[in-house]
Amino acid sequence: MPPPITVEIAPYSEAWPESARREIEQLTGALGAVLCGVHHIGSTAIPGLAAKPILDLMPVAADISLIDDAVPILERLGYRGWGELGIPGRRYFTGDTVAGTRVTQLHCFPQGSPHLERHLAFRDYLREHHVVASAYQREKERCSNLHPRDSHAYSDCKADWIIRIESEALRWYRSTGTQ
Repeated sequence: MPPPITVEIAPYSEAWPESARREIEQLTGALGAVLCGVHHIGSTAIPGLAAKPILDLMPVAADISLIDDAVPILERLGYRGWGELGIPGRRYFTGDTVAGTRVTQLHCFPQGSPHLERHLAFRDYLREHHVVASAYQREKERCSNLHPRDSHAYSDCKADWIIRIESEALRWYRSTGTQ
């Protein structure tokens, strides 16, 4: 498990989508046919939402073994792998600066994983439901105030809120036919 990091909630940055686009291009260029696509997820993918300034990206492969085979490539790009890290079928990687600041997290899944829909539904739901996004920001601020030096405790703190909203988001997402 990666060591916990300090939780810093930063105001939304217009630079986040562009940074995500550049990182997606780098991943796509390095991994080529391994990937079916890469999605920008998490709070930095929701315009206007304050967030930890860490890009969450979700690379998708036809089979998770393709990601396993590509670990040396990801390591050359500066990523460190942590295995499934509590989510069966996922491969989780962190990308840090030379100074050790976390800047990117990869949540790799195989095509067809139910976790793909869950992450995309949550992201798109918050993009469309600004009142819910504001409530999420308040929950994140509450949890960061309780656990400013422990990103694991911070994530655990907001987990119940996310699970509750995720079920609403999935119903909404499926009803829109965007999946």
